[in-house]
Amino acid sequence: MSETMTTDAARAAILEGRTSLGIELGSTRIKACLVGPDPTEVLAVGSHAWENRFEDRVWTYSLEDVWSGLQAAFADLVADVRRRYDVVPETFGAIGVSAMMHGYLAFAGDELLVPFRTWRNTSTGPAAAELSERFAQNIPLRWSIAHLHQAVLDEEPHVPRIDFLTTLAGYVHWRLTGRKVLGVGDASGMFPIDSATGEYDATLIDAYDGLVGDRAPGLKVEDLLPEVLPAGRVAGELTAEGAALLDPTGALRPGIPFCPPEGDAGTGMVATNSVAPRTGNVSAGTSIFAMVVLEGPLAHAHHELDLVTTPAGDPVAMVHCNNGASELAAWAGVFGRFAEAVGASVDGDAVFAALFREALEGEADAGGLLAYNQLAGEPIAGLDEGRPMVVRTPDSRLTLANLMRAQVYGVYGTLALGMRVLASEGVQLDRMYAHGGIFRTAGVAQRFLAGALDAPVAVGETASEGGAWGIAVLAAYLADADRHDLGTWLTDHVFADADIDTVDPDPADVAGFAAYLDRYAAGLAAEAAAVEAL
Repeated sequence: MSETMTTDAARAAILEGRTSLGIELGSTRIKACLVGPDPTEVLAVGSHAWENRFEDRVWTYSLEDVWSGLQAAFADLVADVRRRYDVVPETFGAIGVSAMMHGYLAFAGDELLVPFRTWRNTSTGPAAAELSERFAQNIPLRWSIAHLHQAVLDEEPHVPRIDFLTTLAGYVHWRLTGRKVLGVGDASGMFPIDSATGEYDATLIDAYDGLVGDRAPGLKVEDLLPEVLPAGRVAGELTAEGAALLDPTGALRPGIPFCPPEGDAGTGMVATNSVAPRTGNVSAGTSIFAMVVLEGPLAHAHHELDLVTTPAGDPVAMVHCNNGASELAAWAGVFGRFAEAVGASVDGDAVFAALFREALEGEADAGGLLAYNQLAGEPIAGLDEGRPMVVRTPDSRLTLANLMRAQVYGVYGTLALGMRVLASEGVQLDRMYAHGGIFRTAGVAQRFLAGALDAPVAVGETASEGGAWGIAVLAAYLADADRHDLGTWLTDHVFADADIDTVDPDPADVAGFAAYLDRYAAGLAAEAAAVEAL
């Protein structure tokens, strides 16, 4: 990292617009991250907590919550700038928008035709199965094309009215700039991308139109999808209407260039410098997923692996799990409340730190305990719905240390099942990078992930900032894209002096987690029975 800017230098950069703003709409928080002329320098941050809703058996967020949340996160960032530098930003050098990938936002003009169907919904099984067979590659339940096709199969009345489909990042970008575009990484979660062209796969476009010709006459899927852009391409400018949407105070001026909007998977790759072959990253939050940049095509299609791209368009195998650290956080909340009940005063981070330290004292296989973190359905595990559970046999050792190790292992359980499939394809990794709040407590989640993957795991200084910083970096890349490809620029200009902590797998952790995972896989029958019975 470079030396920290002085307050006067940072103030001048903010006033002169030599900064880049990244905004990411995650599952539980909307974050804004402002970086300086050196994108490793985080000048200010803002955030707003929000939650999805389960309405009419659909996981969704309202568009009203999108905009009130964005305004709150931006206002929080402006307040942070004011506290630190005694100025109010009126412009930026560039802006980028990122959001949770996939899902379904269908419009006729400006009208949202059905409530936003997020990545968390698992109601698209018949559509995903038919498309996977027709396309000869895995089409996940959460992809936009699976949602569209399920709507076609169900003969939903809104289908003939659709004139535009997009993701959450694409929607926000459209409203702020007027441009219906999408970064190639996010677009690859809408419809398969041809890595040779960087565009939607033309052969599969024709195949889909042929598939639905009789069921949805006149539907041409390519006409509905956003334009695809690679990282480094200017994707529009902030309009006067967009400036008022983001900042109702009127201080923000229009005309700011935008980078292509991206999904959280792509920004996670950028935030961890894992856009080159044989690199990968794990992003842990409400969901957890691994992205591995491929050296060549896979030999076979696997339902556990999604084929997507980096923000530059290179092929990636993705292991995406709908359930990440939410159940672990719920357990931390229980123990935090217990501490309050006995008269202790501890904040959330301290609770996590104490429980994580305790997990280090647990047995390598968690003492025979199993923790299932499935709050929602989990396609890799064959689950249409989730039922969080702790399961143990009478001879297992129930201790706080084993319980917490089992809970952390449970965050990685389904992910590890998918990574086993990737290993069977002969895909090799030099290093996995990790980011997300779970890695804030040093030496625990990182160590256990190294054991789960049997690979070195690296965590950098920006791990907890995650995708909001990653999209700010992609916005900053606009200024250098004509001189450097994305991978070279990240390595030579962003991460050259980065403080990266790498943990090699501990053989005892590797063996312990392998034993845990074997029991975890066998116990999925109990999880499925719980879904059926409860």
